[in-house]
Amino acid sequence: MVMQPSQPHRERWIVLAKMVAVFLAIFITVGCSMLLARHTGSVMSIWIPNGILVAVLLYAPDRRWLAYLLLYIAAFLLAHFITAGGLLGQHPWMALALALTHVLEILIVASAIRRGFPQIAEDTRFLRLGRIAFGSTLVACTLSSLMAAAILRAAIGAPYWNTVDWWFRSRVLGMVIVGTLSLVTLIQQRRMFGQPGKRLRMWRDVVLHAAITMAVFAQSRYPLLFIVFAPLLYLVFHYRFPGLVIGIAIVAVVTTVATALGRGPFDLILAATPGERALLAQVYLGVLCVVAVPVALALADRRRLSRQVSESENRYRLLADYASDLIMRISRDGTRRYVSPSVKDLLGWGIEEFIDSGSELIHPDDRALVAAAVARLWETGKPSLTEYRVRRRSGDYLWLEALVSVAPSPDRPGEMELVYTGRDITQAKEAQQALAESEQRLRTITDNVPALIAHIDEDQCYTFVNGYVSAMVGVQPQMMVGRTVEEVRGAEVYAVLKPHIELALEGTATTFEYEADYGNQHHYFQATYVPARTASGEANGIYALTTEITRMKQAEQQLAFLARHDTLTGIANRLAFGEGINAAIRRASRGGEPLLLMMIDVDHFKQINDTHGHAAGDAVLQELACRLRSAIRASDLLARLGGDEFVILCEDIATRDAAETLAGKITATMALPVVFGDRRLSVTLSVGVALCRCVDTADALMHLADQALYRAKEHGRARYELLSGEA
Repeated sequence: MVMQPSQPHRERWIVLAKMVAVFLAIFITVGCSMLLARHTGSVMSIWIPNGILVAVLLYAPDRRWLAYLLLYIAAFLLAHFITAGGLLGQHPWMALALALTHVLEILIVASAIRRGFPQIAEDTRFLRLGRIAFGSTLVACTLSSLMAAAILRAAIGAPYWNTVDWWFRSRVLGMVIVGTLSLVTLIQQRRMFGQPGKRLRMWRDVVLHAAITMAVFAQSRYPLLFIVFAPLLYLVFHYRFPGLVIGIAIVAVVTTVATALGRGPFDLILAATPGERALLAQVYLGVLCVVAVPVALALADRRRLSRQVSESENRYRLLADYASDLIMRISRDGTRRYVSPSVKDLLGWGIEEFIDSGSELIHPDDRALVAAAVARLWETGKPSLTEYRVRRRSGDYLWLEALVSVAPSPDRPGEMELVYTGRDITQAKEAQQALAESEQRLRTITDNVPALIAHIDEDQCYTFVNGYVSAMVGVQPQMMVGRTVEEVRGAEVYAVLKPHIELALEGTATTFEYEADYGNQHHYFQATYVPARTASGEANGIYALTTEITRMKQAEQQLAFLARHDTLTGIANRLAFGEGINAAIRRASRGGEPLLLMMIDVDHFKQINDTHGHAAGDAVLQELACRLRSAIRASDLLARLGGDEFVILCEDIATRDAAETLAGKITATMALPVVFGDRRLSVTLSVGVALCRCVDTADALMHLADQALYRAKEHGRARYELLSGEA
């Protein structure tokens, strides 16, 4: 069993073979050029290796450029080593410098072409390619000739500008002739030898061209150089690029060899030196290129354009004949010059029937619209898009979307006509109507939902706002759409909303509460922001659902107030007092500060209730709370524990004198009677005062105050008693 090499293995061998072929081509062309120059005593008319490598680089992938450039340098140095008897043989460093100069020239040309044309194929714009290639060649060869002349002058004393002259001419010709030949050969490959069935004819013409060229340069009696133009242009016209490169290559080889050997029409100039004959040969080859290359490029572009036109015409005919859309050509007088076969499937009419019909097939309600659109189109020349209805053969109407433009008539020179494309949009119209109805229903629902519903895009602009916003905050929806959240809500509110908007835009839903003032009223809101997605799943801003919770918040605040305050008097209740005394004890314990607690009872309160009624008792308690609040500091805690029992907790009262002063002030608050209706009620207070330092518990402090209150009542009421000590 024979094992076949794997595909990657074969590819590596193919690449290696190509590199060996390139190395040998560079080595042979460099060596032959040097030997020819050495043995004839003439400068080189055309430099071949650079054109070969430029073509190879343009055909090869970028990753192999470095390998090919290194191969070039190696082949160049090896050829100079073998031809050591030449001018450069005794200066090996100069050979390396010249090799690098060639590499720079090659890189400039190849890079410029590759940048403009990553791939070169038959549909390439060859005229533009030619301009880029020729321009980059002039730049590259100018730089390389200046550098090479400097190197040769430094090494062997060669005249600078003479070296620039012959170096530039030979490199330009090499790039133009050899580079083109090599690139076309790589692209065309087998087609270089002619199209199948026409190869014998092509090679017959090539042989004839070669024979004429050699005959012209085999004699030195007559200036017959112009004769070569005829067969060369014949090859270009008939075989395009293969004919160009083969014909130019034949002329270049024959001209270079004959001129180097002192043969051919240039020998008619008897006093000419070998260098002058080489210059004439180069000028001759340059003229050939100037004549033949633009012709080949123009023919290639013409062929490309002709192919594109033909393909465009075929596509147009195919689209027009088989498209589902209705396509027409209409003259200025309304005559339909062409109607596509799709009219049969679309409207049921035959082509001839439809051509003969006029505007009577258009729905009566749409005829004025269509006539105005046609008149405007002829007047302005701008394409028009019109939607209208057309009657089918079956009698029902079809919605068409017509795109019409003014264009030159293809078969009536100088005349303009309308190019019409009509598309069936009946289903789209029905869907549009259904969508409009659905949107209206949705708008009705959203406008009456007691919440603000909005869509905010990625730029934080409102794109949709329901109508409830006007009832909620007094802003019309149309005033918000298209404006940013910051513009609509203001900087202060936006600062609260911004983190939540950004979180939702990043894909995370968020619910939060915030406050804002609208219409001189304070409002509370609860908002939910969720990411918005398109049907394909792409982010599309956020949806915002905002409800007003002002009443609920006020109810919560009222409940919170009632939980910690006495309903009758509005002062703190037992719960709030318990929290306050515990906090005060903790603060006093940390700093060793004293606490003052006063327990207050209304003397004979039951008698007031029994004699004057509970309403009078409530009035007494309310008045008492009001007078006590005005008698103490804002930092003191006043609370009603229940019934007629009140307490006052004071911090920062350190001395007994200060405590007694405050207690006396509290007792004196009820010196004036309480007015209830037409009655004046006399009320007195019994006050128990406890002044302690380093108290541990609220119970201990309250127990001491309770003892003081008991003493005050024992001693006749309407007074205070003060106890101090360590609880």
